Amino acid sequence: MVIQPIPPINDDPTLTTRDAARLLGISVSTAQKWIESGALESWKTPGGHRRMRQSAVIALLEERTAMSSDTALSMPQELRAERSPSYPVPPDEAARLRMVGRTGLLDTPADPAFDRITTLARLIAGTPMSVISLLTARRQWFKSALGTSMKETPRDQAFCNHVILSDEILTIEDAREDTRFRHNPLVTGEPHIRFYAGCPLRGPDGHTLGSLCVVDRAPRRLDAMQKEGLRALADIAEDEIRLYMLERGRRWS
Repeated sequence: MVIQPIPPINDDPTLTTRDAARLLGISVSTAQKWIESGALESWKTPGGHRRMRQSAVIALLEERTAMSSDTALSMPQELRAERSPSYPVPPDEAARLRMVGRTGLLDTPADPAFDRITTLARLIAGTPMSVISLLTARRQWFKSALGTSMKETPRDQAFCNHVILSDEILTIEDAREDTRFRHNPLVTGEPHIRFYAGCPLRGPDGHTLGSLCVVDRAPRRLDAMQKEGLRALADIAEDEIRLYMLERGRRWS
């Protein structure tokens, strides 16, 4: 979900919750959570409706996406783009890695909010495994992983490398027949991946952080409704990432 450009402000108009959600690039339900938590200053009208100033919404957006000037010096090495990577990277890799770090999610404990999403993804796709992954320069780390004991993989083994190159769902019906993956250790060895489908997950600034994916040890395919369901769950995962950033995200300084 990409945040829309913000037009020049000549005054400070009053916004509804729906207006604020549109400006922030989040769902109305997430905006309501932010308001209830006190992160977004608001007030109630006599009719009981929440209102807020546009300046407050923009200040919150800038707080969650702004980078300090010495970012490159303070970021961990794995959040700095490799000079000659052995895996495909998108044109925005450096900025993408910064946003991965700024989520504050890396190496955090399991979270029921994310586990519910992978549970539903597995049910929708009918697969034994489902994962929410984030990609650093060195690894693919799993924020939530069901059906596998793996917590991360080397970056060069990640199917997700190809997911983040596009806005579309990546579907691999049989990895043994795909030249990109047939020799991948995750295909030739445990967990013996055959089927894979991944939806890109975007941060507040539009950079792709990783993916919501479903995996099977047998070849298969998804129908249109299953793909639509996974995309809807990916949208929910993006909202959860935004909410986590608001509450616990970090600024590199």
